[in-house]
Order: sequence, then structure tokens, then C-alpha cells
Amino acid sequence: MGDLYQSYAELASGQIEGIHYQRTWRTSAFSSLLHIAIHGGGIEQGTTELADAAAGDVHDFYTLDGFKEAGTNAELHITSTRFDEPQGLAMAKAASHIVSWHGAAGTSAMTYLGGLDYNLRDQIGEALATAGFAVSVAAEDLNGNDPANIANKGTRRMGVQLELTNAQRTAFFEGGDMSRANRKNTTDAFSTYITAVTTGIRQALVTPGRG
Repeated sequence: MGDLYQSYAELASGQIEGIHYQRTWRTSAFSSLLHIAIHGGGIEQGTTELADAAAGDVHDFYTLDGFKEAGTNAELHITSTRFDEPQGLAMAKAASHIVSWHGAAGTSAMTYLGGLDYNLRDQIGEALATAGFAVSVAAEDLNGNDPANIANKGTRRMGVQLELTNAQRTAFFEGGDMSRANRKNTTDAFSTYITAVTTGIRQALVTPGRG
């Protein structure tokens, strides 16, 4: 099914910020790596929390967080190749490295790896696999390889897209409950996953012998 809105301007004219969705961001004084969750909150549950935790107080962070009634947040989905919300797009264009967090369907825990930054993608994938998480290079429908994808809009024209299945994301919240109220209650698996991603990033960005 196609998106209800083809641009942020359309979404903003049909939804009310602060009632139906919220944009949240913070910038780092010493990093040009950006973690984004453009389908955050109730749109693709868990992605805001993951991007936020991965960014921490080190990297830039941006999310468009949907908080409509359960089952209706899909209305807020703008596909990655058309996502043009001004703040998020500006942050992406200023970033040297981008990790874009998404939710995928799936009853088996899996992370599908995509984006045009193959080195960073593969380093994150290897770190996740070493930590015990199932990973796979994404098929074409999820691979985030389109240059128009916001993940690839940074200064290097390449980024990483992580697509986490529903089963993988439910494992990150107590009781497998991804409701908004419970998403603050993360599991040990959540922390282990974030540590693995940040390890992969560090391995990719620190020049060997000069760390």
C-alpha cells in the first residue's frame, strides 16, 4: 500500500505536530555521524529508541515520532526516498556518516543491512553477528541503495540502512510489548545490540594504528 502523504508538506497539512507526531533532534559538537529514525514512535516501533540510544551524547540524532492511536500511525509514513522534512534533511546533508533505523516485517529476529556505505554497513553487520544477532544483506526492496534515500544524502553520498524485523524489535522491550508506555523498559538484548552497533561504527571510522 502506498503512502498517504508524498511529502512532509502534505503530512504537515493533514496532521498536527504535538498531537499526531513530533520531530525531535539534537546535534553534537564533535561528531558528524547522524542516527535517524524517520518512521519513529508508533510508525515503526522501537526505531526512535534505538536511534536515540545509538547516538547517545556522542552523535547527532533525529526522529519523526508518530503517536497517533494504535494502528493508525502508518498514515505518517513517508518513504525514505521522498522524506523531505526540512530539519531532518538538513541534518542528513550535513552529516559525513548516516545510520538510518527502520522496522521491517518478520516473525524471525533478523537485521537486514543496506545502504551505499558498504564498509560501515559490513562493520556493523560483523559486530552484530559477533554479538549473536542474525544479520543478512537486504534484498532489493529493503536495501536502501537508492541515491535518493535519505540515508545516502550525506556529504559522502552514502550511508547505512538497518531494517530490524518485528521479532527482533520486540525482543528489545520487556514482555515483548512495544507499546509507547513500555518502550522505556528495555531488555539486556537492547543494550547488547546498541553496543554492537557502536562497536561496528568505531571499527569502521577509526583508522587502524591511529586510534
